[in-house]
Amino acid sequence: MIKLIITDLDGTFLNNKGEFDKAYYKKVRQQMNEQDVYFAACTGKQCERVEELFGDETKDIWILGDSATRIKHEGQYVYESLLPNQLGRRMIAKLATIASDHVIIACTPTAAFIQDSVPENEAKKVRGSYAVVKTLADLQKIEEDFVKITIYDPKLRCFDSVLELEEFKNEAYIVASEAAWIDISNYGVHKGTTVKELQQLLNVTEAETMTFGDGLNDVELMQAATYSFAMRNAFEETKKAAAFVTTSNDENGVLSTIEKILALQAK
Repeated sequence: MIKLIITDLDGTFLNNKGEFDKAYYKKVRQQMNEQDVYFAACTGKQCERVEELFGDETKDIWILGDSATRIKHEGQYVYESLLPNQLGRRMIAKLATIASDHVIIACTPTAAFIQDSVPENEAKKVRGSYAVVKTLADLQKIEEDFVKITIYDPKLRCFDSVLELEEFKNEAYIVASEAAWIDISNYGVHKGTTVKELQQLLNVTEAETMTFGDGLNDVELMQAATYSFAMRNAFEETKKAAAFVTTSNDENGVLSTIEKILALQAK
């Protein structure tokens, strides 16, 4: 029996406009409530941005945000794993040498920091995933530990850029989720490990978990559940890691799949 449903957001739960069908969600959410099924969003987005997206529905959602480095529920953080400040600043220095025109997003528990020289069109893209964004002249001035460090590259060079971070592979978890994005988190911390933290917290097993994803950073998410679904629009590696493939994010693939499976489960 499914007791926990976890979905990635961009490219999975959200359509290509970054939206979801709120009326349909409320209908399916009612199904979940009737069967006492937990629902979680597992995403690179800042937890506060997820709260903005779901609005009044947030109270019923577990948020595995900031590239699954934190778990937030009912306004409270119940888990987080931070990248040490000194290591984070070393990585930021390295990232600055890889390209001068990608955007470094240095996320701490208080804000997502970008340099004040970032063009407005690219800063707007950042704000699509981060609700609390601040600018600094020098990211090396950050004194907090880091929730994560992310690269946004509108020139789509991340699959090449990530190769230049090989020297840090034994100190941090590093993944190019797609050509425009690299995520860096504390060593050994990714969607799969944080899902296990949530499963333990809720006393739910892999066999009682259903997951949805599309990106290369969702491979571990697929491996954390018996009922794992890659979207039709997912990377081939993600599809191979999943137990099933469902329809695309532009076809309400997540909600329609949940609706059908919970209808069967109710019988």
